[in-house]
Amino acid sequence: MSAAPDPPGYVPYVPEPTVELGPRLKRLPLSAPLQWLRLGWADLRRAPAIGTFFGACFALMGLAVLMVFRHAPIYTLALCAGFLLLGPLLCLGLYQVSLRLERGERPSIEDALGAWLANVRQIAIFGFVLLILEMLWGRAALIVFAVTFNGMPDFAGSLAKLLSADHLGFIAAYLTVGAVFAGLIYGISVIAMPLLLDRDTDAVSAGLASLKLCLTQPLVMLFWAVLLGGLVVLAMLPFFAGLLVVGPWLGHASWHAYRDALADPAPEASRAGLHG
Repeated sequence: MSAAPDPPGYVPYVPEPTVELGPRLKRLPLSAPLQWLRLGWADLRRAPAIGTFFGACFALMGLAVLMVFRHAPIYTLALCAGFLLLGPLLCLGLYQVSLRLERGERPSIEDALGAWLANVRQIAIFGFVLLILEMLWGRAALIVFAVTFNGMPDFAGSLAKLLSADHLGFIAAYLTVGAVFAGLIYGISVIAMPLLLDRDTDAVSAGLASLKLCLTQPLVMLFWAVLLGGLVVLAMLPFFAGLLVVGPWLGHASWHAYRDALADPAPEASRAGLHG
């Protein structure tokens, strides 16, 4: 028995192919951050002079925050917000160095300083988003100060006074606000900047890819965040001198975190090395 003919004007349904938004991500082992640190250290040893330059920038930023806190505490939050934006932009230079080393090329300080030119518009948009979040973070912190102390207190640059047992409620509220904003900024930016450097993509897609990585593999990315935070805190003693080494080391390691997280390699035509 033959099938009935299709009615006039009938158009068979053909399902549309599934399109995956953003780059595909790999499933990472919990030990992956240790491998990123090892590879980052190898990159730092291969380009120590450039690493020292960026490390000095990080150390000087830390010293500037310390000096402002001692002499004009009210401006500390504003300065920190600016440096939280400048830090990722400086790291672009370290990502560029790792990219050059990966491709068997010789990195240079001029090339590293101009890394942001590879995708300047989208990097600027992403930087603006970070600035807005950091301004909101600073405003929320000021509100915590004002509510707790009925105004902005003058601690005369003494961190010990601020962290005394009398201010446990303030400390808890301040750390909670900081954790929320720091977690959000970390989530959208952990691989976004190297992605914008390496591929011809937009700021929204880069931020979403970074957030997707953190949401789908929270244990690995939490481990990485703890390593980053712990090493930075240790590098601040004494007087931020450790940032001379730890700063560029973590910058290179962050590049390898991005590289390891993506399942599909970047097309050669979209790489930053071919834009400059």
